[in-house]
Amino acid sequence: MNAKKMILLGLIVGVAVSLAQAASGEIFNDHANARQQIAAAITEASRSHKNIVLDFGANWCPDCHALDAQMRRGELGSIIKRSFVVVPISVGRWNINLDVAREYGVPLSRGIPALAILDSHGKLLYSMKQGQFADARSMNPSGFVAFFKKWEPKR
Repeated sequence: MNAKKMILLGLIVGVAVSLAQAASGEIFNDHANARQQIAAAITEASRSHKNIVLDFGANWCPDCHALDAQMRRGELGSIIKRSFVVVPISVGRWNINLDVAREYGVPLSRGIPALAILDSHGKLLYSMKQGQFADARSMNPSGFVAFFKKWEPKR
């Protein structure tokens, strides 16, 4: 199977898994291959001229659920849909994908959810260094909107 077919298959499987997780209330798949998810996101983002959000978190994390909810509704939901491909990357119980977080400059010791923003070609634009969203449950929605507006791709 060639690389394009593998990426397309990965996207299809990823969408199916995402739909199943959404139905179950799960955001993060502990069994997903984060590097394949990122490769598929780069393919999609380069085609659609969007930036990429690597969302490091865990299903047991209430702040991760709070951020996910914010990203799906209102003004922020529109911004995300229009400008970003989101890749939820599970950190499990602090035991998976830690190397991926390090690779993208995200110090998970500062808390989750933690994000990295990539351009449509996979170049790192920003990584959270201070756990800025680790208290997402208490944050004002306008703070999320301002953050994502800052990282929208220039059109």
